[in-house]
Amino acid sequence: MKKLTILGSTGSIGTQTLDVIHHDPEAYEVHGLAAGSNLELLVAQAKQFHPKVVCVSTKSLADELRLELPSATRILYGEEGLIEIAASTDADTVVTAIMGSRGLNATLAAIQAGKDIGLANKETLVTAGHIVMKQAAAKGVQVLPIDSEHSAIFQCMNGENRTDVKGITLTASGGSFRDRTRAELEGVTVTEALNHPNWSMGAKITIDSATMANKGLEVIEAHWLFDLNYDQIQVLLHPESIIHSYVEFVDNSIVAQLGMPDMRVPIQYALTYPDRRPTPTDSLDLAKLGTLHFREMDYDRYPCLRMAFDSGRAGQSAPTVFNAANEVAVARFLEGQITFLDIERVIEKVLNRHQIVDVPDVESIAQVDAWARKEASLI
Repeated sequence: MKKLTILGSTGSIGTQTLDVIHHDPEAYEVHGLAAGSNLELLVAQAKQFHPKVVCVSTKSLADELRLELPSATRILYGEEGLIEIAASTDADTVVTAIMGSRGLNATLAAIQAGKDIGLANKETLVTAGHIVMKQAAAKGVQVLPIDSEHSAIFQCMNGENRTDVKGITLTASGGSFRDRTRAELEGVTVTEALNHPNWSMGAKITIDSATMANKGLEVIEAHWLFDLNYDQIQVLLHPESIIHSYVEFVDNSIVAQLGMPDMRVPIQYALTYPDRRPTPTDSLDLAKLGTLHFREMDYDRYPCLRMAFDSGRAGQSAPTVFNAANEVAVARFLEGQITFLDIERVIEKVLNRHQIVDVPDVESIAQVDAWARKEASLI
């Protein structure tokens, strides 16, 4: 039985992880649940899955939570609580599904405690891949990708010699506006941007999909997960999201992972690896689907993806700045402060103002991150 702690249990990945557990209760045991402020959903989750420890964002929410849960349930709150729940339970795997850079310290705490990581928080590797992967290797813990693209690459590489990998291709749906020109993006609304054609995801990642910033973050994440240089990583627009990604080997053979666009498949694979179990998802019927489409990536149409590649190649503090500026810009768009096209403009201006520096530790990453957020909030 797999013992789990889920960070971000009320978000899109968190709720789908719990759905996987619900459909196969004999295979899992939930030891910890951490959420932000969605108290009603967290209470329902805790009553269904009976975790030993629960964490929320503030003390006032923790006080409310105590009135709803059994006295034996340990209740934590804040950043310290998040770090503690990541490291202190008997869970053998911690699913990090918190959006944004907030997941970094908790992920590192879980690694130091010897727990495997089910990684759905790509920003952790974008900002601190050099630290996270080094510590995971030192502790002998697995970092198992939950993103559908990275799960696909991980599966395609199973049993293969990594030195035989010629390159990988991450597929991209193109997001909400994949069939619009740049001129047609002027004045698009938040509601339009949140209408993803393929995937059910949270607001931030859905906007990132529309700007292709999300694919850029995935490129940087893939660099760290699979120890590849950026010239070995390609992106292909694939509207149907059936081929989740593929690997090309030195003999020009290509191995791809296919399936319906349902995050519960990569979630479960990360939880049960190296074993596979039935999932509550639909089978892929290629004959019924009939046709798959592909388009070469247009980096002028999607400048956020170009900036992500540039930041990844520059290394050091550049990916941290890209990620932080993007997070702030997306939040400002969702709040109606800036337009959709302003997102990429904010990111580019912050990157242009930044003097790249070395970031050898979490403290230096935090300083760069804070600087970038402040700049992005003022543009």
